[in-house]
Amino acid sequence: MKLQGEAKLLRIFIGEADHWHGKPLHEAIVLEARRFGLAGVSVFKGFEGYGAHSRIHSSKILQLAEDLPVLVEIVDAEEKIREFLPVLDQMVQEGLITMEKVEVIRYLPKERS
Repeated sequence: MKLQGEAKLLRIFIGEADHWHGKPLHEAIVLEARRFGLAGVSVFKGFEGYGAHSRIHSSKILQLAEDLPVLVEIVDAEEKIREFLPVLDQMVQEGLITMEKVEVIRYLPKERS
């Protein structure tokens, strides 16, 4: 698959404690994105942050260290991203989803052996 030029970056801000059908939500999103054939997904774990409830989650605060921020980023063509949004709407019960325009300079998938 070739991806170059204008694309979309989808960012999903969730918590480490969020789950979907018994799996960590970030794992479930990665699996669904792969099933949809999206170009790429990365998951990043934060060490501090807060969301809609303004409660700070930090690796320094023991009881809140179990729900640290997680960011899932997905890059693909706009039409594929938009097709995936209804799936995310079901999966993400609490969090923030943003989308922005990006320019893909180079995307070369590894050859599978």
